[in-house]
Amino acid sequence: MQTNFTPEQLLNPDLKEVERILRKCVHCGFCTAVCSTYVLDGDERDSPRGRIYLMKDMFEGSKDASASVQHHVDRCLSCLSCMTTCPSGVDYMHLVDIARTHIEKTGKRPLKERLLRQLLAFVVPYPDRFRLAVKLSALGRPFVPVMKRVGLKELAAMIELAPSALPKAPKYEGPGAAEPESTRRARVIMLAGCAQQVLRPSINDATIRLLARAGVHVTVSAGAGCCGALTHHMGKEHEALDAVRRNVDAWSKEIAKEPIDAIIINASGCGTTVKDYGFMLRGDPAYAARAAQISALARDVTEFVSNYDLGAPKRWSSLRIAYHSACSLQHGQRVTDEPKALLKKAGFSVADVPEGHICCGSAGTYNILQPEMASRLKERKIANIKLAKPDLVAAGNIGCMTQLAGGLGLPIAHTVELLDWAYGGPVPLGLETLGKFVTDVPKPARKLEDFLHA
Repeated sequence: MQTNFTPEQLLNPDLKEVERILRKCVHCGFCTAVCSTYVLDGDERDSPRGRIYLMKDMFEGSKDASASVQHHVDRCLSCLSCMTTCPSGVDYMHLVDIARTHIEKTGKRPLKERLLRQLLAFVVPYPDRFRLAVKLSALGRPFVPVMKRVGLKELAAMIELAPSALPKAPKYEGPGAAEPESTRRARVIMLAGCAQQVLRPSINDATIRLLARAGVHVTVSAGAGCCGALTHHMGKEHEALDAVRRNVDAWSKEIAKEPIDAIIINASGCGTTVKDYGFMLRGDPAYAARAAQISALARDVTEFVSNYDLGAPKRWSSLRIAYHSACSLQHGQRVTDEPKALLKKAGFSVADVPEGHICCGSAGTYNILQPEMASRLKERKIANIKLAKPDLVAAGNIGCMTQLAGGLGLPIAHTVELLDWAYGGPVPLGLETLGKFVTDVPKPARKLEDFLHA
């Protein structure tokens, strides 16, 4: 794609990066066929190619964000399916991230939108605040129909997504360390996360148990918190980079104590962002090298566990699982085969979901900020899941699990919870009724000499 930036504009490192990205686009349109928003309405401006033209015009003209650019960029899920498909290697992820920051700085939003975005940024990344907000959502539940009628559909969506009751607190909350059950084979840091700690703390517990059985020492670092993805994708770059620097500082201190083998992340949306820390802080001399090191160490839990022999499963199952591949895992991190291979090795029957490249509509806070589009994508995803005729659904991202739980009519669990169950852990939350389909693998018969010497 031909660009028309001035030499003065290209002194700005962000605009220099924008030009580099734009020049790779060849207008082929392959991205439109896999874009989750374009397939719904067929609006070119709601496709990656269309958004690229809108962003190009905005950046080249040094313009403030117009209402049109803001509207169509806001409707982008950052599912990154376009990047998986693009034959030219267009770095759409970083292009739209830079555009969101520019929109946040120069665009004009209605008061309602500004307040909602500030509320989400103030509450969700902080487990204690988020936990209180979920509890208070019960007070607003009776008023959801009224909210929808008076134009507060985003607030209504936020309340509808909140669970009616919170699960028990995690066993392993951190900061601290969990020793392996056997000889130590590796040492890792685990990102405890923010919303996931509140909505499904059993995911962290299952992760630590599974790793402990594999001989992995797990540390949850003091001072680490939200990965920064939520504010980053809203264009609130100052808040996002504060979170990134905090984590880099916390993890660097831990690495200085003793080398680690990986930073384990069990929410794929977070994983995509942590793997991008090196890029996000590339211009910060005090953090660039350490951030790059953190990114190089980041691994999705299934990506890491796939390199370890977990042994034979301790339970046998006849359950059929529909594996929902989160966009952030399959497109953002290109981790596609490992989760399914691990589930199969654990004894489950695994089915792919038709249109697996299309987003479920979660996308961080997208299902709150864009509830109508998110609802349509959710219905489409649920219909495709049901075509697989599963007993339950597995996913690797808490956002997807929360989005799909309402209306799915099937149990849903994190991949690592199912692996932990198969290798000796407890029944995952919500799967209690499926216990009858799972039996303990009988222990091998004792040898005759064992009886003789008993």
